[in-house]
Amino acid sequence: MAACRGPAPARLTAMLRQAGVDLAPSAAASARDTVVVAVAGTVEEALAAAPPAAHRLLAVCDAVSPAGLRRAIGAGTLAVLRSAGLTPDQLLAAVHDAHHGVGRIPYTALVQLLGGADGPRQAGAPAPPALTARQTAVLGLMAEGHGNAVIARRLSCSEHTVKNVIYELMARLQVRNRAHAVARAVRCGLV
Repeated sequence: MAACRGPAPARLTAMLRQAGVDLAPSAAASARDTVVVAVAGTVEEALAAAPPAAHRLLAVCDAVSPAGLRRAIGAGTLAVLRSAGLTPDQLLAAVHDAHHGVGRIPYTALVQLLGGADGPRQAGAPAPPALTARQTAVLGLMAEGHGNAVIARRLSCSEHTVKNVIYELMARLQVRNRAHAVARAVRCGLV
């Protein structure tokens, strides 16, 4: 189901095996039922490392730039993941989705691509509120669509703590619900 090309770190290979993904030799990378996992420092390097006939390509990169992301999307890459903090479950889900033709783009990279985080602030617009590290982490996981239970597991805390942090976020951002919090955070460049 997957073929690693380029300088695949042992950690990612172990993650794929732990997730139950069969690793095929590079010669099988052009098969229609294969997901090619190109591992590199940048999206451009991952695209260069992938075989030209890759039908389903997933890029795992250390850095994802808006220009690299545009190039990957233009080349038909189904998924681009950041290697930092990547879990076996996330990798398995991305490989599974790519196998079924479903794309995945990191939320923060997508926001940059759309101009949310890097856009200039309008004159007279209020400065974004300062958030604690925990609030920023919870907000980022909320932006990725995770529920309280998953956020609690990822941050090694209780669901009650997550609820309290979200309550504090709502007050600090002056928003009504989770979607509004994420939208405000994107406009302010907080995520």
